[in-house]
Amino acid sequence: MKFLIFAFLLSFGLAGTLFAEPADHPAPRTKAYPWMTLEKWRDFHEGDLDRSRQGRIDVLFLGDSITEAWEKNGEKVWEKNFTRLHAANFGIGGDTTQNVLWRITQGGALKGVKPRVVVLMIGTNNFGLHGDSPEAVLGGIKAIVETLRRESPAAKMLLLDIFPRGNPGDPLRRKVMEANRLLEAYAKENPEVTRLRIWDEFMNEDGTLPPEVMPDKLHLSEKGYAIWAEAMLPALQRLLAAP
Repeated sequence: MKFLIFAFLLSFGLAGTLFAEPADHPAPRTKAYPWMTLEKWRDFHEGDLDRSRQGRIDVLFLGDSITEAWEKNGEKVWEKNFTRLHAANFGIGGDTTQNVLWRITQGGALKGVKPRVVVLMIGTNNFGLHGDSPEAVLGGIKAIVETLRRESPAAKMLLLDIFPRGNPGDPLRRKVMEANRLLEAYAKENPEVTRLRIWDEFMNEDGTLPPEVMPDKLHLSEKGYAIWAEAMLPALQRLLAAP
């Protein structure tokens, strides 16, 4: 019977809610995946701690695999646009709001780091891996922003909408869209947070995701990272230039 209940919940993307911490609670990675062992996740985090100890970070990117892959598919775009800005990439594949919260609190990733701008995009794995609701994801993002403001009060927040995924009408696409709608309202009530929507830039007119931009309808190709950089740089440069 328990297996049948679990299978039912899994079919609707709800099984993860039985086992995951709430989206606004810090939690380290406790589940391994074929593409990310726990040891590899810890190695990524240790790498971030090493980067923190190296010194100057003016622009800090926080997120999941979409952010992590600036060092893979996006490497050339990163070198062209962000190396000169003294940017650091603290994205780890598979991370949820819970994992990012842990990394910047108990995990110590912000120790000694004084970024001028934090670029944050997180939440898509809360849907795909945990079955969290858009409201829960908003709560997790708010908790991250509040932690960043407490730990790095001088940093400006560039909060990105969660990027599109899947096909039009896909349940996960709908959850992302609802979460972004909530983020829009949140940013309007918190003018110290700069929200940036990058959405149509990735898509065809019919809402589909071109394979040359998002080959698996979630992760970006090099062309996708070029689109991201071009769309984000004006806002990032304004924040860096502001007193």
